[in-house]
Amino acid sequence: MILVVDAGNTNIVLGVFNGNELVANWRISTKRNRTADEYGIMLKELFSFSGNDMSQIEAIIISTVVPPLTFTLARVCHRYFNLKPLIVGPGVKTGLPIKYENPREVGADRIVNAIAAIDRYGYPLIIVDFGTATTFCAINDRGEYTGGAIAPGISISTEALFMRASKLPRVELTRPTSVIGRNTINAMHAGIYYGFVGQVDEVTRRMKIELGANTKVVATGGLANLIAQESSFIEIVDPYLTLNGLRLIYERNVQR
Repeated sequence: MILVVDAGNTNIVLGVFNGNELVANWRISTKRNRTADEYGIMLKELFSFSGNDMSQIEAIIISTVVPPLTFTLARVCHRYFNLKPLIVGPGVKTGLPIKYENPREVGADRIVNAIAAIDRYGYPLIIVDFGTATTFCAINDRGEYTGGAIAPGISISTEALFMRASKLPRVELTRPTSVIGRNTINAMHAGIYYGFVGQVDEVTRRMKIELGANTKVVATGGLANLIAQESSFIEIVDPYLTLNGLRLIYERNVQR
């Protein structure tokens, strides 16, 4: 079995694969000041709760967009699994042609998502990832990563609204029953929800003009299902896209 780890700015998502089958997955909050031992104890509890044995893990692959976590997570692997992890970065074989002006600027999470989406859904593709930032990745009809768009994420945008508008409360994002809110809470739900649906649809609409009308749109991330309910362009929601991408990268590097 292999352990795959995707460390983002807000959450760390982990998965355990037995061959191609995802047998367990977890999401924990990203805390940059947590020690390796704190993360290690959390992992022991998660494995125990799910009925999986940590000693069965034969390899670990890590993708992170939070550089300070790289050393901490690598230490967890050494101390609690007695394994050296494969870190997604320069020198790691991905098989993805990147047509970015500076390929090193492309986040590891975007590369991992692209590899999984191409493998599962073909191309051309648009991948929308609802994370700390909302990212749009474009894959052309030759299977090349051509670029994309980055917008503020839903959670940080709503938090900024609460922090900067003194009379507006903090609200949880839900799908409103009407776009015309009849009180402050409903009005905020409507503005936030349909505002982001509109953002997603407009960016993907313009990308499809450049990539072609047959371009599939795949969404992933914590809020993908919620936004997809009203989106006119999202065709597929794949909550485990990143985890499967990490598994594929590991397999390609092991084969090499």
